[in-house]
Amino acid sequence: MTTTTRTRARLAPVVLLAGMTLVLPGCAGFGSLGNQPGVTTVTFASVNNPQMQDLAQLIPEFERAHPDIKINTLMMEENDLRNAATKDVATAGGQYDVMTVGLYEVPIWGQNDWLVDLTDLAGEDPSYDAEDIFEPVLDGVSYDDRYYAMPFYGESSFLMYRKDLFEAAGIEMPERPTWQQVADFAKQLKTPDRAGICLRGKPGWGEMFAPLSTIVNTYGGQWYDENWNAQVNAPGFHRAVEFYLNTLEESGEPDPVSYGFTECLNLVTGGGAAMWYDATSAAGSLESGPNKGNFGYVRAPVDQTDESGWLWSWNLGINASVNADPAKKAAAWEFVKWATSKEYVQLAGERMGWARVPSGTRESTFEIPDYQASGEAFAPLTAEIIQEVDPKQPGIAPQPWIGIQYVTIPEFQDVGNQTSQLVADVIAGRRDLDGALNDAQAIAQRAGDKQKQQ
Repeated sequence: MTTTTRTRARLAPVVLLAGMTLVLPGCAGFGSLGNQPGVTTVTFASVNNPQMQDLAQLIPEFERAHPDIKINTLMMEENDLRNAATKDVATAGGQYDVMTVGLYEVPIWGQNDWLVDLTDLAGEDPSYDAEDIFEPVLDGVSYDDRYYAMPFYGESSFLMYRKDLFEAAGIEMPERPTWQQVADFAKQLKTPDRAGICLRGKPGWGEMFAPLSTIVNTYGGQWYDENWNAQVNAPGFHRAVEFYLNTLEESGEPDPVSYGFTECLNLVTGGGAAMWYDATSAAGSLESGPNKGNFGYVRAPVDQTDESGWLWSWNLGINASVNADPAKKAAAWEFVKWATSKEYVQLAGERMGWARVPSGTRESTFEIPDYQASGEAFAPLTAEIIQEVDPKQPGIAPQPWIGIQYVTIPEFQDVGNQTSQLVADVIAGRRDLDGALNDAQAIAQRAGDKQKQQ
């Protein structure tokens, strides 16, 4: 497998930092801090998703095998991590040595020389086998055919549902449902103490608009047209957001604005929702919870397209600031190599349970008999979706960037966050949808105008 040269929207050299503050509520520290002689400490900033929590618990295994390296791990919520890590690399702060970074950030940060080029390091060790990584995911961590991070776990999105609740209600879930069917099912399955469906409402382009952008795509909308004209208040975008908000109001969880990935995961795991549209990576956690065996999985619901799943991976990137310290750089790479290796998958399966291994990145993971057995309900579908989604044109109309649930321009972080806050205000009843999308249109167009000038 080789990376492919892909035409991307031209990336501006600076990520917008307006309004950013370094806020790290609830950070958890793992590993060892130590200035022992001969010991290099690597600070690792990570999103607090379940797979990363498992990694934090297994880091002592790495430290035992590498007594000259200590890992200091800081766990953060997604929005806080993105805020803090972006500020650190953009200002050359050097606070974090290794970070979990998403497919959105990697090509932008790679072009800006904010991350260490890992291509040669990965190629020097044949046992690492970068060619084992799914091509769409490997492409996503590349810029100009060079790797600037290595994938830890990859995902698309699908619909998760409680088979027992559907059976009790006499409802049959299609293999390829439409969004209207899902909305109808949600109404039937909602009870006073159970949501019909959980959908993210927490502000943030990587929270609310991860699932919502895929719905925009399948409803015929898009963030921008081919000429970088914003389409946020156009009919397709408007219809998708209106549908999303109506579904939340009629059948969703209480107080949706407080629900992101983690909150929905906790709700669904505890039996508080009959369906959940979200990341394929969540299935392992569901199959390790109290209702394991009762979940079914089908492709992302659609409206006008044949597919509507997203493509994402959480990856480990090394801050370019470590280039000034060869020992730190070598230690950081040893950690990244270990955490994204075939051997780590085996370790995680044996220690944490095979349903919880970080999947969606390496083809070999799906060939492990223990993983096949534990992930029988969701693993084959996950592999199919990841390889079938189309990041070049996920919706009806062509787009001038590569990406499904995000726009690969630096300004999108700000555009998506502001738009999500405006939509959250609609959910909370503080403003009307038309006004919110008109304001968001103006915000998005300012970023589009910058692209026209490139």
